[in-house]
Amino acid sequence: MNTPQPRNPLHGLTLEAMLAELVAHFGWSGLGERIPIRCFTHDPSISSSLRFLRRTPWAREKVESLYLFMLRERARRLRD
Repeated sequence: MNTPQPRNPLHGLTLEAMLAELVAHFGWSGLGERIPIRCFTHDPSISSSLRFLRRTPWAREKVESLYLFMLRERARRLRD
């Protein structure tokens, strides 16, 4: 049942890859400002953040939304 999802930018992307790209773009402090959760503001690491995000659906949704926002901003900057 693998239906193609050509318009879904999250399809096939792991949470770890998403988080790594957000950290590279915003840094941990910027990520903690935009999504104020403890795993981003106090002694952050990819592994501890992944554990929290996998257990907490509302936090994962915020990370996915921020990732989509970052993609839109990049695309807009490239057009301008």
